[in-house]
Amino acid sequence: MIYKGEYLNEIVFPLGGIGSGSIGLTGNGRLFDWEIFNRPNKGSRNGQSHIAVKLIKDNKSYVKVLQSDLKKGHMGQYQQTKFSGYGFGPNTSTMCGFPHFKECEFDGEFPIANLKFTDDDFPGEVMLKAFNPFIPLDSKNSSLPSAFFEITYKNNTDSELEFQCAFTLANPFDETINTEIKNGNITSIKLADAVRSPDELGYGDICLTCDSPTFSQPYWYRGTWQDGISTFWNEFAYTDTLTHRTYEEAGKKDTCSMLKSFKLKPGEIATSRFVISWNVPNCNKYWHTTPDEELMSKTWKNYYTTLFKDSVESGTYSINNWDDFYNKTLEFKNELFASSVDEVIKDAVSSTISVLKSSTVMRLENGEFYGFEGTHELLGSCDGTCQHVYNYAYALCFLFPDLERSIRDLEFKYATGESGATYFRLQLPLGSEPWIASCVDGQMGCVFKTYREWKISGNNEWLKEVWPTVEKVLEYAWSEENPQKWDRNKDGVLEGMQHHTLDVELFGPSSWLQGFYLAALKAASEMAEFLGYTEKAKEYTEIFESGKKWTKDNLFNGEYFIQKLDITDKKIIEEFDQTAKYWNEETGEIKYQIGNGCSIDQLTGQWHAKLLGLGDLFDNSQVKTALKSMFKNNFKSMRDVTNMWRIFAFDDEKGTIMCDYPENVSKPRIPITYCEECMTGFEYMFAGLLYSEGFESEAFEVVKSIRDRYDGKKRNPWNEMECGSNYVRAMASFALLPIISGFDFDLPHFKIGFNPILNVYGALVQVGVT
Repeated sequence: MIYKGEYLNEIVFPLGGIGSGSIGLTGNGRLFDWEIFNRPNKGSRNGQSHIAVKLIKDNKSYVKVLQSDLKKGHMGQYQQTKFSGYGFGPNTSTMCGFPHFKECEFDGEFPIANLKFTDDDFPGEVMLKAFNPFIPLDSKNSSLPSAFFEITYKNNTDSELEFQCAFTLANPFDETINTEIKNGNITSIKLADAVRSPDELGYGDICLTCDSPTFSQPYWYRGTWQDGISTFWNEFAYTDTLTHRTYEEAGKKDTCSMLKSFKLKPGEIATSRFVISWNVPNCNKYWHTTPDEELMSKTWKNYYTTLFKDSVESGTYSINNWDDFYNKTLEFKNELFASSVDEVIKDAVSSTISVLKSSTVMRLENGEFYGFEGTHELLGSCDGTCQHVYNYAYALCFLFPDLERSIRDLEFKYATGESGATYFRLQLPLGSEPWIASCVDGQMGCVFKTYREWKISGNNEWLKEVWPTVEKVLEYAWSEENPQKWDRNKDGVLEGMQHHTLDVELFGPSSWLQGFYLAALKAASEMAEFLGYTEKAKEYTEIFESGKKWTKDNLFNGEYFIQKLDITDKKIIEEFDQTAKYWNEETGEIKYQIGNGCSIDQLTGQWHAKLLGLGDLFDNSQVKTALKSMFKNNFKSMRDVTNMWRIFAFDDEKGTIMCDYPENVSKPRIPITYCEECMTGFEYMFAGLLYSEGFESEAFEVVKSIRDRYDGKKRNPWNEMECGSNYVRAMASFALLPIISGFDFDLPHFKIGFNPILNVYGALVQVGVT
């Protein structure tokens, strides 16, 4: 996918490892969003960090910062501060006041960004390649705290010329000390916090590493005003060297530079490689909402601290293994983009897996995966590897199954009570008092995701270890200890009070949450049978069949599946002491219910079942009719929608809203939360269902509508939003690949296969592949 002109406006491409933080690369080549400090840091800059190039041809010098025109913020960005921000023009750190390239093309096939810079006033083009290793099944090397940059120039002229590339990196800490370190041909400049010790919260060091630089400058000239950048630029632009400058005493946010110089004959290529690596080893629960000095003082280490002593070690490791990491990352990218699925699908899949390289996710000291739902500008959004959000994220389980399995292990060990209740937000530090709430979709997701992890890995011993917990988790649905009374009579029908991913409770049966329950029952039955618990398997199957039949007979209205509830019956919520929150006294209705609405989530359980090989949870003819109705009712132009919720699509943009009430259906005065929003994770799930049931063109329209919204001009292609940036649920897009390819996996029985969906002469057919 190549972005140009105004389609570069919103691009920020994340460069970093899984759980290690990242640095963003903007559409015009600027370094932005320095999220390397164990938390989000949207909009952040790091001094005047940049790349610059110089060409000397026929005794004439051409000098430019390696970025193109600034696309927005000409009045300055709102900061509500003095002497900078709106009304002061762009910040000087944007480098837009320096000579730079006029044009940039940004080829953003994640996980590799390729940028091409051209200008009428610069002979030839300069290429920038940027990446961080993304190697499926290699979670260690895909979690490096580093960003890789390769600058390339080819001499296409008839004469010899000189090409120079200078990389500048600012020390982001307040009190700073910069140190040059040589290791053979490799030179590193370590930019460290000069005040704190490495074990103190807030300590950090970052490093600029290069193989065989021509000159290194550990410090820019210290002065006032613009002395540093003026001195550096005058040296780089008008001399042949950089002063090797050092200072003995600590400074304030000192800056360093490295330069590589090449003499190029006609046809020769210059390649400069630089790595920015970082080490901010100590984490704490900075996002805690109430003052608690004891909790805030508790710290833990990043996973990468078990691999590297500091940023010099990780930078050296990155440089030494560059070719291997790049080739494996390129192999993954090429295989993905060589797929015969439509370009829009590949774009969706590749762009949303970038969440794994964002500050949304963390890796704990032993390598376990932990995540927020997304990010606010300066802190994580909704902590705790939230069960019901991560239910939708299908990338991790296929690409890095060891990390997905670590989520199951953590939630069973630290977030599951003796009763079998799971607390849907795992708390840090590990062992902290758990979040005291259970949600039915998250709880049931634990069960069928255990089934999934077992089927993917073939690890029967792991299944045996976790089975006693899985059993309790499922049976909590009918346990006397469950105050929410999900299925107290064990008839396979969810009733009672059911918390879910839309952050409220449903009070009557719905096909949405029924689907999660039925999928869990079906998966648990198969696991129990495999482990030899025949009576348990039989029990779960009987409950499943009862629930499936009841759903068919009671929740389908002839067009789609509904929630069966009399929203005027106050007694339903009085039983759970929820009148104050859920009763609308003016209209005499229970608030926040689906009722007879057409919900995007009504068949989510079937989506999971399709992916996991669990078969039909609902009557298939009803499913097909419901999908037609969902596309007719919920997929629409947003110009015609009244949306009082978060605005992720508007004007003539198309999207699939959460719940629609057709003209012949009464809409509750206060319906289900987020009713008119377009949230991409749900939309991708819906598209996957459409594909799985033969509605290929409709599925394509749904996916295309999302990527049309995230086109670089209006929104960042690598940041699909929901409750904040870099939202996890968007990784539901990855499920499109196994659905379209008909991927079947059953490693415990040594089985793997494909049954792809192909469109031949307009007819949808399925072709078996062995």
